[in-house]
Order: sequence, then C-alpha cells, then structure tokens
Amino acid sequence: MESYDLLKVIKKAIDDKKGEDIKILNIEKLSVICDYFVITHGYNQPQVEAITDSIIDELGKIGVLPKRIEGQKNSGWILIDYGDIVVHVFMNDQRSFYELERIWKDAENVYFD
Repeated sequence: MESYDLLKVIKKAIDDKKGEDIKILNIEKLSVICDYFVITHGYNQPQVEAITDSIIDELGKIGVLPKRIEGQKNSGWILIDYGDIVVHVFMNDQRSFYELERIWKDAENVYFD
C-alpha cells in the first residue's frame, strides 16, 4: 500500500477518536528520517491512548505494523513509527511546548478532499 493511502487510513483513525488539529507534513525533501509526519493531539490521556490504539488497530487490519512505538502512558507524547510515516500523538500542552509544526515549517502540508 502506498504512503498516501496509509495516510488516509491514519487520518480516519484519528478522526474516529476525535483527534484535534490533524496536520500531515511532507518532509521527504527536508529529512532522511521519513517522508511524512502526522501530528495530532488529544485533551486527556485516555483520548491520546484511544487515538494511538485506533491508528495501530486500523493499520493492523490491513497488515501494516509499526516498526516501533515510543512514549509511555502519561508521557504526553506517543510516537508511532511506520518507516515512511511517523505519527505524533500529543497531549494538547505537550504539542504546544514542542511545536513540531514550527520546527518543520518548511514542510509541505498534505490535504485530502
């Protein structure tokens, strides 16, 4: 499955759990880390965990497993690494503190119809 199709599944999984302010950044021209960052947040730890579980479950249904997951419960930031796509699920205050969108401000935003 192509990265663009995976991004659609990830976005839907986040939307299903009411993830806030979803940003998809194309960083392939800016970094060798990955091609895309997906950034979202929740307002409490159960919501952050639900968003994370939703992403992992939905991609798992199509046979896509994360290469690694960083962050612990109550850490305020969970990173899910799918190789070409890295998903950042924050608590609202942690997202504001780290400001990944500002750090990667030269990245192209990806939008879906």
